[in-house]
Amino acid sequence: MRLLAANLACHRGGRDVFTGVSFSVASGEILAVTGRNGAGKSSLLRTVAGFVRSAAGSVALEGGDPELTIAEQSHYLGHQDALKPALSVGENLHFWIGFLGSKGAEAAPALEAVGLDSLADLPAAYLSAGQRRRLSIARLLAVKRPIWLLDEPMSTLDDAAQDRLAGFMRSQLAGGGLVLAATHGALGIAGTRELRLGDNAGDKPAEAQR
Repeated sequence: MRLLAANLACHRGGRDVFTGVSFSVASGEILAVTGRNGAGKSSLLRTVAGFVRSAAGSVALEGGDPELTIAEQSHYLGHQDALKPALSVGENLHFWIGFLGSKGAEAAPALEAVGLDSLADLPAAYLSAGQRRRLSIARLLAVKRPIWLLDEPMSTLDDAAQDRLAGFMRSQLAGGGLVLAATHGALGIAGTRELRLGDNAGDKPAEAQR
């Protein structure tokens, strides 16, 4: 499986956020998208996920399920955690399992993996920022998808939780999945390649290819 982007461009708010972005990420590979604030890291991930329409270029998936879109084969983890405060920790995860249409997926093992099993009945409103992030990460574990699109995945996590997430990403890669992550810092994964977006709007970043 290979995720390919060719000459992508994003135009928002009357300006070119980025232009000419091309990359390739194959099964077992991780690509870190870096750059200053406003360079378009989040916009690039949202474009790949199908939430933002590209102004130019294309995104394609080779070797995936031909009956499913890229979005249907991806997990998108935004920098804001999509949780309902009035629902419990367990109810939030069950909601996402149902929304993502995963038959037979279980919430309990995923909550245990992120260290939230003892808080399953606690309303999400009482979670700390790091716990909210860990609950969002549990969604990646409960519902198996080959493509992970992660926007600042280490944000708000303490050192132990960052190490745990790095382990989850290694398992994703070992299982034949791929990871595209926007980040300001190191991900702690050996072999990570980097795609740095330009320092000025409209700059063409160096092409990241295998």
